[in-house]
Amino acid sequence: MAKIQRALLSVSDKTGLVPLAQALTASGVELISTGGTARALREAGLAVKEISEYTGFPEMLDGRVKTLHPKVHGGLLFLRGNARHEAAVQEHNIQPIDLVVVNLYPFEQTVAKPDVSLHEAIENIDIGGPSMLRSAAKNHDSVTVVVDPLDYAEVTGQIQAKGNTTLDLRRRLAAKVFARTAAYDAAIAAHLNSEFGIRNSELPESLSISAPLAQPLRYGENPHQKAALYGKFRDFFQQLHGKELSYNNILDLTAAANLITEFAGAPPTLAILKHMNPCGVGQGRNLREAWDQAFATDRQAPFGGIIAVNHPLDGACADALAEIFSEVIIAPDFSAEALAVLQKKKNLRLLKLLKSPLNAQGWEVRSVGADSFLMQERDLKATAATDLKIVTRRPPNEAELSAMLFGWRVVKHVKSNAIVYVVADPAAGGAGRTLGIGAGQMSRVDASRIAVWKAGEAKLSLKGSVVCSDAFFPFPDGLIAAAEAGATAAIQPGGSVRDAEVIAAADERGLAMAFTGTRHFRH
Repeated sequence: MAKIQRALLSVSDKTGLVPLAQALTASGVELISTGGTARALREAGLAVKEISEYTGFPEMLDGRVKTLHPKVHGGLLFLRGNARHEAAVQEHNIQPIDLVVVNLYPFEQTVAKPDVSLHEAIENIDIGGPSMLRSAAKNHDSVTVVVDPLDYAEVTGQIQAKGNTTLDLRRRLAAKVFARTAAYDAAIAAHLNSEFGIRNSELPESLSISAPLAQPLRYGENPHQKAALYGKFRDFFQQLHGKELSYNNILDLTAAANLITEFAGAPPTLAILKHMNPCGVGQGRNLREAWDQAFATDRQAPFGGIIAVNHPLDGACADALAEIFSEVIIAPDFSAEALAVLQKKKNLRLLKLLKSPLNAQGWEVRSVGADSFLMQERDLKATAATDLKIVTRRPPNEAELSAMLFGWRVVKHVKSNAIVYVVADPAAGGAGRTLGIGAGQMSRVDASRIAVWKAGEAKLSLKGSVVCSDAFFPFPDGLIAAAEAGATAAIQPGGSVRDAEVIAAADERGLAMAFTGTRHFRH
């Protein structure tokens, strides 16, 4: 293949621009450029031809039209070796452009500013850049296209060695271009939808997923699986200390953050999770008391778990947390005393929760095999006392009602089938605690048995507790088992064809029961 003779450089991000251009010039490549890029190259002492000089057409409309010209796109798109194409470009005096280096107007960075105007956002929508990138990428058999400064070194290395790039590299770079332009367009669409008040309430005809690489991960769920993190994770979490997050850490800590967000504005609350399931949630007058309540639910599972709190973590609670091994601790902030204690553990990851992942609008997407996805609205449904329908003869007392509302927020974050036993203290502002948790069982009765067993292992009495079920009791047996374990009240969605039998079983045993009308399956 012939050597690269001509390159078009037009970049917003000037990182690595001058060394790249110097290497190209040293290899005999003619440089064409635009505006600020051309100015930067000239200031570095490099010979460069302005795009208007190259096309013979002036830049116009405040720079909106400068590279949208046949001499640019013809030079990129014509098929080398095709007789008709060769004749056409010769007739119109179009020269080949063999290398394009473009990165786009910083739209994402612009709209991330809190005070950005609609006018400023629109002016940062790049038109010529994506057009050149797509033209070059389409003709990658002959044209090298670079959208990422991280690729400059490999491209210049190959040009210096052989005068051109390999087909394998050009293919990889072309695919990277289309991924970048897709992400760029998605960011523009999302911002304009928000600005124009257009809510994506309807399911799209086509699902496009495009997210930047946030960080490569050492491996996935298991060491033999490759993995990486994509998207805006760092918009929600800031790592203050500890070793690199793993794939499993990210799954677990996100689940923990989602759960603790349920208790924003609540009394000091602490949640302990393992494998995306809560092993204990407690509240108190302070986080140290909340820790004692949560840890008492299960003193074995928390080792190697994730801890999340809803108030800034103080030194007293940090002292208690330091006594066990944890993978991650999440808090809205950490006191200096807490950091001094916890940073002694070099591998312990400390994450500041910048904002709630649950407050993010939109959809959640899950892969279900090769090129197949499920998408659903996020489960942001909250339940208040006024939403409850009391279906038994006896209504819940104040303590039972407080426990219902506490436990319903917890069971929502337990894998189905889910059963959670809780109590609450109205005298302490409704502060609640878990007593036993049964998660992810094929049978609701089995989930209840496990929750009862866990409470027994922890030597916690279920007498006077409230049982919370994420879905309806299909038969009375689950409720009867809870009553025999000591529960005096229950909260569940209702909706079973046997609701009347379940209500009758509750009435026979003097239980108070509330229906929420909302199910919280979590698979």
